[in-house]
Amino acid sequence: MKRRDFVGGLAAAAGLAACAQEENDCQDAGATRAETFEWSCVTSWPPKFPGLGMAPENLATRIEAASGGRLKIKVYGGGELVPALEVFDAVSRGTVEMGHGASYYHKGKVDAAQFFTAIPFGMTNMELNGWLYYGGGLELYRELYEPFKLVPLPTGNTGVQMGGWFNREINSIDDLKGLKMRIPGLGGEVLRRAGGTPVTLPGAEIFTALQTGAIDATEWVGPYNDASFGLHKAARYYYYPGWQEPGPGLETIINTTAWESLPPDLQEIVNVTAQAITTDMAAEYTHGNAMSLTQLEADPNVEIRPFPDEVLRLLRSITKEVVAELMSVDPASAKIGKAYFEFLEKASANSRLSELAFLRARDL
Repeated sequence: MKRRDFVGGLAAAAGLAACAQEENDCQDAGATRAETFEWSCVTSWPPKFPGLGMAPENLATRIEAASGGRLKIKVYGGGELVPALEVFDAVSRGTVEMGHGASYYHKGKVDAAQFFTAIPFGMTNMELNGWLYYGGGLELYRELYEPFKLVPLPTGNTGVQMGGWFNREINSIDDLKGLKMRIPGLGGEVLRRAGGTPVTLPGAEIFTALQTGAIDATEWVGPYNDASFGLHKAARYYYYPGWQEPGPGLETIINTTAWESLPPDLQEIVNVTAQAITTDMAAEYTHGNAMSLTQLEADPNVEIRPFPDEVLRLLRSITKEVVAELMSVDPASAKIGKAYFEFLEKASANSRLSELAFLRARDL
């Protein structure tokens, strides 16, 4: 009897201890859930600009709502807190917790990052997302940024862009020679080798540069954003397709220390919301481009033209040379590029049999 009483007493004590520990755990979890964070996010875009500029605004709004106000993010447009093209450095240094922009702006700092925005004649929006989320691309993305104390999240895509606005006609290869054009990333290097002069400018400076003749041409995005900037008032010729950016992915970058300070549930909220913004932006641009193109087609001062085939063939040939050279001198680009093009080969075969074949059939 005494032994039973003793064992029973141990069990009761253990039960009480377990209850006490469980209560402490619950209190700790409650304390974690109650903790709040206030971040700053800098961007490469003009404040509140349709699509590009509103993506980080929407991201911040939805994260705050989904987190019950535990994570609040103040968004600053390009130039409001840091220059538009210095987002990468500001977040890497920890000056701010978060940034939003395009990875090809980091050319010269981390050249391989260009694979995650756009490769000329490369992946479309859906192909890029397929590679990132299911083909191992996101793991390579995060591995590339880790030394810079950054966590990248795909956040947005404009879809296939336009070739750009030109103040002179492009009828042959010779017309590219001497052309001074705003065009970033690998597309700029391709233009340079074709005889042009690439210029990198933030969006807010494009209209003035084109209107004053500081540049002869510019690519920006597509009808939706181009009309918002009034580029049709500064140039007459609107060329397609956007060979330089077939499906440019945008990114959110988060300082690693800031990211690790978040509890797991807030990290997941940020992850899921960023992916939702990518889907939302695709829908916004599909609608916005359709509406804006209708207006531009009706403008008698705008001529919408396709690039000549010989021009596209030359640009594609040079693209292969540029990418091959990049992969030969940069180990990170070699590793990422290999994975990128292996997936692109498979995705292209599928796209030809599905989307391309259907679009041709729809227009019969």
